[in-house]
Amino acid sequence: MDKRSSTPSSRLERRVSQVFKIQFLLTLGLLLMSFQPLTAQVTGELFGKVTDQTGEPIPGASVYLEGTNMGTQTDMNGRYEIRDIPPGSYNLVVSYIGYETQTRYNIIVRSKGTPNYNFTLKESAEELQEVVVTNRNKISRPRETPLSTQTLSAVEIATYPGSNNDVVQVAQTLPGVSPSIGGFRNDLIIRGGAPNETVYYLDGMEIPNVNHFATQGSAGGPVGLINVSFIEDVTLSTSAFGARYDNPLSGVLRFSQRKGNNRNFNGNFRVSASEAALTLEGPLFKKDSETAKTTFLASVRRSYLQFLFEAIGLPFRPNYWDYQFKVNHVIDEYNEISLIGIGSIDDFTLEAPDEFNEEQQAQLEQAPFIEQRTNATGITWKRRLKDGTGFMETTLSRNTLINDFTRYRDPENETGVIFSNDASETETKLRYALTKFFGGWKLSAGFNTQRSDYENETLNVTDDIRFDTAIDFYKYGFFSNLTRSFFSDRLDVSFGFRMDDDTFTDGSDLLSTFSPRLSVSYEFIDNWRLNGSAGRYFKLPPYTILGFRSNTGELINRDVKYTQSDHLVLGIQHYFSPSSSISLEGFYKRYDDYPVSVLDSVSLANKGGGFEVLGNEAVETVGKGRSYGMELQFQQKLTNNFYGIFAYTWFRSEFTGFDPSEYSPSVWNSRHLVSFTGGYKFSRNWEISARYRFAGETPFVPTDRDATLANYPEVILDYNRLGEEKLDIFSQLDLRIDKKWNFKALSLDVFIEAQNVLSQNIPQPPEYGLARNPDGSVTEPRSLVEIESDTGQIIPSLGIVVDF
Repeated sequence: MDKRSSTPSSRLERRVSQVFKIQFLLTLGLLLMSFQPLTAQVTGELFGKVTDQTGEPIPGASVYLEGTNMGTQTDMNGRYEIRDIPPGSYNLVVSYIGYETQTRYNIIVRSKGTPNYNFTLKESAEELQEVVVTNRNKISRPRETPLSTQTLSAVEIATYPGSNNDVVQVAQTLPGVSPSIGGFRNDLIIRGGAPNETVYYLDGMEIPNVNHFATQGSAGGPVGLINVSFIEDVTLSTSAFGARYDNPLSGVLRFSQRKGNNRNFNGNFRVSASEAALTLEGPLFKKDSETAKTTFLASVRRSYLQFLFEAIGLPFRPNYWDYQFKVNHVIDEYNEISLIGIGSIDDFTLEAPDEFNEEQQAQLEQAPFIEQRTNATGITWKRRLKDGTGFMETTLSRNTLINDFTRYRDPENETGVIFSNDASETETKLRYALTKFFGGWKLSAGFNTQRSDYENETLNVTDDIRFDTAIDFYKYGFFSNLTRSFFSDRLDVSFGFRMDDDTFTDGSDLLSTFSPRLSVSYEFIDNWRLNGSAGRYFKLPPYTILGFRSNTGELINRDVKYTQSDHLVLGIQHYFSPSSSISLEGFYKRYDDYPVSVLDSVSLANKGGGFEVLGNEAVETVGKGRSYGMELQFQQKLTNNFYGIFAYTWFRSEFTGFDPSEYSPSVWNSRHLVSFTGGYKFSRNWEISARYRFAGETPFVPTDRDATLANYPEVILDYNRLGEEKLDIFSQLDLRIDKKWNFKALSLDVFIEAQNVLSQNIPQPPEYGLARNPDGSVTEPRSLVEIESDTGQIIPSLGIVVDF
């Protein structure tokens, strides 16, 4: 296992900012002066469809823009259209007698590029005369997960300051999520859990990797894969996970993709600080009808950081491509199929700078070479039952990860391998889910099965580990969930369970992973709700653990157990208005059978947040853990031009090693988290938004300087001293200004972002390099010196989005 903890990219971002700063500010000024307000006669339009929970179209539903006289009713197919809309931001409302009113907050109408907005209405248990005046269009959560859940729309994601349109980075700002060490990675560290405790689903298809240069065995990385132009909404659950999701311990992040335009061809082109992306969409095989049954949505994205880094003499060459597509076909009124795919091509190489620099030299010597390929494709068949009582979804998918990770003793010449990991992971999955509605009950049940293939050739000179492994096995699981509302929708109760097993690990069976969960939500006074959930969740250890072999070829981790996590959450929520609410939650998580490193005698919960390979070592699943705390949150959807989310979380995160009675603070135990994201919309399509993140002092693993000097450039961490030292507080404020123009043939959004506008130092563990003479030669006798770096710089960036 690679014991190095690497954070050189956090400094790179700040170094590059020096080059961007003047260029971006001047460019923005020129752009703002060059465009005149020529958009008075330009209008936009809205299209969409309204259905019930089974997928049955709802004709005659009212659809209108809040605060205006613009609206319409749905036709016999549940479709609506509103034309001649002045471009701008609106709240879109849908209502129909017998159903709960639903509002889409903060939608943006453009002259070009406005997506369809579809609605799924829930039946109301109230009397008809009460339904007309009901206040049910308040901020809502699914009945199965009434708490610890947040949903963000595509508009909210696209305008998040400091995120560079990175969907996973946006999720880091949600309540209970800690910033990564150094603040630059996309690790989702939820309520004190490790980064590999979250699972990701794209339109119901599990995707193990959602980041470029992903940490194998975990899921984090510096840049996200998901194109925001595909997104309809994103939902993060930090507890009370649905029974259909296997392997989550701390979180489930679900991406819902929209469908391509079924009327016209259009697209967008986006340029930001580090990349350019092109997205196209439209109908396929369209005949004489106004809409097509088949649509496509496709994109390709390319980084250009490697060219900028080369131009300014930095040693890093991060280079990546990614692609994404979705093809949707409506077979008939009851059947629909979707083909989706996403993938990446990543290369992280190094090249010596022309002039010697102490910091760049240490970065050059310690950073890895990474070649990574990811791909996930799947086809989903959704069939609506003809009796109108429900629907079923069947998904067949396949995903691969190829990861070639190498460190050299002489990186400049790529000689002297000290660590190499040449691995591939392939999963072929079948998922089936049936949803039925009967007598006020909602039943969901189904199964999943997958075949896993894993190969890895590892050389670890420092720890004298050499092996070549190949394993394949099957994993399968079953789930069921039952939900009902009582007392005119005041009481919601949901009970479910799932069971999982595999053909590889010894000693596991379906009953040993039986995981029940219960959620209850009760509106005891108007606009006041009590929420509670309890659940048990299991996770199969990653392939890096399962396939690890001793130098004699023995699979020594085959007896590992599924990691178990028990959650208990209680909360109260109050609605001030349909668009604003406040909630307070208390949570407790208890872990059992957590993998513990035999080499370092530390829980693997303390690893996986850097450029490394997690779990490629001998472990014993004897560790325990606990995380508990309180979370306060206020949310305001777009009202009077303002929107925002504020959250404060206090928590403790502790794990054990081999001694189950000796708890130690984890490396995520910052104790205090504060996050705020909000914005204000001005006239003439101007918008300003801000994001603030705070984390308390966080423990880190100190460097063993003697061992590092003996094994340099390999950095050896001293896990026996975990908790002895802490990083300073993390505090970062990011600002963003957007200006939108609408023309007849296109719409344009220009935005400028400034990260760390308060110039706060971003805490990170001390890093060391060899002491050198002014000419770059190593001083004798060899010794280590701490590398000094300025982490308090403002990082500006500029972005342009053109919809056509």
